[in-house]
Amino acid sequence: MNEGHDRIEVLPVLPSLDIDKTLAFYRDALGFTEIVYQAADYLILRRDDMELHFWRTQDATLCQNSSVYLRGGGIGALHAEYRERGVERLSDMEVRPWNMEEFYIHDPHGNLLRFGRVPQPRD
Repeated sequence: MNEGHDRIEVLPVLPSLDIDKTLAFYRDALGFTEIVYQAADYLILRRDDMELHFWRTQDATLCQNSSVYLRGGGIGALHAEYRERGVERLSDMEVRPWNMEEFYIHDPHGNLLRFGRVPQPRD
């Protein structure tokens, strides 16, 4: 993997029907507390190494048909945190047929957040 100056990152840009509501949900429910940029029509949020961008739209179907996949070993801790916080529309964490352990959340506008990791050995 490239590190430092030559590193290439992939950063999703999701649609938002309301930037303020998007900020409130991702900050308060999902812990994306670092606001990198905020304007009436664009928002960039960060939590640790995760960064999400949002652009303002009036077309709800764009949100309802958009998703992002977040993958990594810390997914189990995130699921436990979100369950403790009472995040709405949080799925159970389970191994899917494609051999990834995943859970899902829909944000208030309909964007699907898919979190996954390689299945962990059971003790």
